[in-house]
Amino acid sequence: MESFQGLLYGFGIALKPLNLFYCFVGVTVGTLVGVLPGIGPSAAISLLLPATFHTNPEPAFIMLAGIYYGAMYGGSTTSILVNIPGEAASVVTCLDGYQMARQGRAGPALGIAAVGSFIGGTVSVIGLMLAAPPLAAFALRFGPPEYFALMVLGLTILAYLSGGSMAKAIMMAAFGVLLGSAGVDPISGRNRFTYGVPELIDGVGLVPVVMGLFGITEVLLNLEQTIRREVFVQRVRNLLPNREDWRAALGAILRGTGIGFFLGLLPGGGTIVASFASYAVERRVSRHPERFGHGAIEGVAGPETANNAATGAAFIPMLTLGIPANAVMAILLGALMVHGLQVGPLLMKEAPNIFWGTVASMYIGNALLLLLNLPLIGLWVKILKVPYALLFPLILLFCLIGAYSLSNSAVDLLIMVGFGVIGYLMKKLRYDAAPLVLGMVLGPLMETGLRQSLILSNGSPTIFFTRPLAATLMAIAAALLVSPLVLRRRPAEGLEEA
Repeated sequence: MESFQGLLYGFGIALKPLNLFYCFVGVTVGTLVGVLPGIGPSAAISLLLPATFHTNPEPAFIMLAGIYYGAMYGGSTTSILVNIPGEAASVVTCLDGYQMARQGRAGPALGIAAVGSFIGGTVSVIGLMLAAPPLAAFALRFGPPEYFALMVLGLTILAYLSGGSMAKAIMMAAFGVLLGSAGVDPISGRNRFTYGVPELIDGVGLVPVVMGLFGITEVLLNLEQTIRREVFVQRVRNLLPNREDWRAALGAILRGTGIGFFLGLLPGGGTIVASFASYAVERRVSRHPERFGHGAIEGVAGPETANNAATGAAFIPMLTLGIPANAVMAILLGALMVHGLQVGPLLMKEAPNIFWGTVASMYIGNALLLLLNLPLIGLWVKILKVPYALLFPLILLFCLIGAYSLSNSAVDLLIMVGFGVIGYLMKKLRYDAAPLVLGMVLGPLMETGLRQSLILSNGSPTIFFTRPLAATLMAIAAALLVSPLVLRRRPAEGLEEA
């Protein structure tokens, strides 16, 4: 009952003309970001984050959230029409979506992708609405030791589930925590890691860092590649799937919703894992697996539903526990902090307008996306033809303007450009940026939890192991850190015995 009352309150906020406009802008920009290959939601949110500093937190967060789940919709368009995924989560959609387009069935492919995305996104928002209040109420019992242990676990899980080396991910998380500690010491009041630069007294700005890591880096990486875009169809007809298509895709949509929602809850799981897992499941349960890769509509419906369900589910740990599931959630968490909001379980209590307004706006945004994606396919096809020679200089210009507008400081520009180069090198050396951003966001909160806990225990670290919940969280984190070493040793032992 509390959830439905909160949702009604949220619709009262989301339906305000200004918030409704920002929701529309967010999902439209998100669709555009998904349509244009080479620009992800991380880069788009980083670019637009400075533009939200002069507005209220409600419309700002509604717009930024809309960019994220809107990008999942737009990514399917390029996958189906151009065979280039506009967003990483739409890679699997290329396999069957483009083949359907080659067979003259681009319309049903785009239609089932949009409808599946709408169903997956809407169901995940219902799950967010129902699961978040009890989870936040439980987390309100946490004290400083539990908060510290929870954040350690969040960083560890993200490092454990990162695509590359766990050691590299932990290094990036530690680097992020170090960046987050720059500025004034919260207890002693002394400056630390400022190196005599007055602009660093308030700390290293999150916005220049993420704009460099995701905006500048993406431009530098894409300049190396020659992306040939050949739009397969000029006009798309028959967007509504026929009865046979619905019969084949309905099960895939239902399974994709469940798979995406579950994997979206896990830090590091996210949209990419959800779409691949859904495709694998559909191929396994199909009576005719040989059709996959040759235009099976289930291969479009399942992954597209799953990545949108995962997008909505990722908001649950971020909004209730303050633990982002991926890099985009870490940026959104940073956006809340930039606007002076208390992240974690207190968000629902202290800023219910933000929480419930965002949840309600996601219902509205999903409906808007369904309307945007089906009738405006012709427009998105034309946008696909925008030359990168024009697009990338504009992105760099927006980055420079956004970073400088924060405090009219050249130091922010240098930080952004510096982290653009660092991010480029990280990509080349296969270092993941997500743990760095998460470490930077959670670092100050971890430090506060650690120091408060040590004050409570008169300096004894045993407080983290004598309180049951904190001890459990620390034990899980330790198990995740040790498990790669154990798993690596077992195959070696097996080879020796052989």
